[in-house]
Amino acid sequence: MKRSLILFSFLLIFVVQSCGMYSFTGADTGDAETFQVNYFQNTADLVEPGIDRTFTLQLQDLIQNQTSLNLANNNADLIFEGEIIDFYIAPMTATADNTAAQNRLTIAVNVRYYNTLEPEKDFERRFSFYYDYPANQQLIGANLDTAIEEIYSRLTQDIFNAALTDW
Repeated sequence: MKRSLILFSFLLIFVVQSCGMYSFTGADTGDAETFQVNYFQNTADLVEPGIDRTFTLQLQDLIQNQTSLNLANNNADLIFEGEIIDFYIAPMTATADNTAAQNRLTIAVNVRYYNTLEPEKDFERRFSFYYDYPANQQLIGANLDTAIEEIYSRLTQDIFNAALTDW
């Protein structure tokens, strides 16, 4: 019995160690050990305070949670930078009275990604996503927080996929 337990323990350690190179997210960080996310400044015409800081932190958190990379302040192997270029609300559907029945908040970011170890993977690209909500609701407080959370969740995942997966 003791011998079986020892054998099982070694087998378990071997399996856990051998899976260290793989990621359930499909991320391929190559030989990179560090990443940095520079502050994404809000340059959109309509400025919503705090969304730039929130986006920067959410992108950092996603990369930390889905990879084994360490966050660095400078000279990182992988660098993400850019700006929030669009933040706007537009009517999407109309009622019989020619008033908006549904509005759409759209946020777009321009991202520059640098892989200092594999420069051929560098890119500059625009990412955008939206959140639809009833026109009779004001996009403030909890409604705005929900919209931004949903948009940023999708944007950060799209950026992550473009930079670190082959999907």
